[in-house]
Amino acid sequence: MTGPKLNEANRVAGSKSGTRASAKYVRSSASKVRVVLNLVRERNVRSADEILQFTDREAARTIRKVLASAVANAVNNDGLDADDLFIKACFADEGPTLKRFRPRAKGRAGKILKRTCHITIILDRMSDEALAVREAKTMAKGAPTSNRRARVAASRQTETPVQDASAEVETNETLSTEEEGN
Repeated sequence: MTGPKLNEANRVAGSKSGTRASAKYVRSSASKVRVVLNLVRERNVRSADEILQFTDREAARTIRKVLASAVANAVNNDGLDADDLFIKACFADEGPTLKRFRPRAKGRAGKILKRTCHITIILDRMSDEALAVREAKTMAKGAPTSNRRARVAASRQTETPVQDASAEVETNETLSTEEEGN
């Protein structure tokens, strides 16, 4: 298994390993889900969501729902900012296997195993150093902070209304025709 499971930290009183969300009894094998989880482990929430959105596996849809649930838990229950979160740990444990049988030749039966798994994602706030690096990158791009309201207000101030520019052209044309007529 790659990555920490972080089960030990919850046993100590007063300590918390992060905000978690899980989906139980998912009808997919744990090995198929682990392939997708390896893509998003240790990434920030925004980039992980983009990766899951464009990953072409069925497990990515379920993992994306669990990630959204974990972000909602962090925002609503722990009061954290969604932009400051990263995936601290994610893992898929095997769930119960549904056993079915299919008739085979000579009166025998073939066993069909329908596997399930439990998906768990643990989020935590990025360290102050990581947040400072991310802030420096956004400032280097020339973009204001991640506050959308500030970005929209800045873009509205730099825009020139198209109607005013066309009105200026019309007044200049009428003045030039009046001067020619004189």
